[in-house]
Amino acid sequence: MPIHLASQSRREFLGSLGAGIAAFSLQSTQASEIDADLVYLLNDTHISEKHPPNSPVPSHLREVVDEILGLDRKPAAVLINGDLALKDGQPGDYRHFTRLIAPLRDAGVNLHLTLGNHDHREVFYNVLKEEKTENPPVSSRHLAVVQTRRANFFLLDSLKETMVTQGEIGSEQLRWLTAALDARADMPAIIVAHHNPRLGGDPNHFPGGLIDSQTLWNQLEPRRHVKAYTHGHIHHWSLAKHQGIHIINTPATSYVGNKAISTTGWTRARFSPDGVALHISTNDKQHRWNGQVKELRWRG
Repeated sequence: MPIHLASQSRREFLGSLGAGIAAFSLQSTQASEIDADLVYLLNDTHISEKHPPNSPVPSHLREVVDEILGLDRKPAAVLINGDLALKDGQPGDYRHFTRLIAPLRDAGVNLHLTLGNHDHREVFYNVLKEEKTENPPVSSRHLAVVQTRRANFFLLDSLKETMVTQGEIGSEQLRWLTAALDARADMPAIIVAHHNPRLGGDPNHFPGGLIDSQTLWNQLEPRRHVKAYTHGHIHHWSLAKHQGIHIINTPATSYVGNKAISTTGWTRARFSPDGVALHISTNDKQHRWNGQVKELRWRG
């Protein structure tokens, strides 16, 4: 049976599952109010307590929050995939971030967060206390399984060390992931982590990605229900594939390194039984990416 996040009951539901697998269940929102096939993908918000309210970075995040709140039906989930804070995860950064996403939580939108290399795990938990579980399935990692009608999302924690560009899954988290995947082999699986895998993409991006990319892929590739890996970190938009698994690099909401080739934005992912349609929205409405739709078909 499909399971969705109950945004106000994270810790209680985690504690009830057992078996070391974290997942979420819809409890308070009527099914008729949910667009069960729609998931919003955001990443690299890089919020700072020093940003003026109407400066570009928080304004970009506020724009997508307003779009989500204006939908006729709520998305099945909103995933914000790492680098929530500007540089090194200061408490004020997370307080500002919390204020910006508060309208989503107040509206009962199913919201999930992962961590990136500009985040600080302990500071994050100190400010967003509801994100910390009493008995996490993997110590010192922030992860979960989010189940929707068309796919299961496995949210990983690739934060190796704050302000260290490279990421890592690590052996303990990988054992948890393989067990969680094997327990849910009847649905397409989407892996969600902040860092890019050093596989199947632009070689210029490899140095900043997962240092254990191949070790991870050795576990993903044989599990045929794993269909895609989605990441941020690069502040760009691109698609790749490695051993049949789609690699989805989604746009940053905050800023880009090269404005000549990239821009900020977000992704609306509409899932079907055999794939996903990725709809790109950009803050710059004149940018060539704005309104692009890419259809991906799952491997057999």
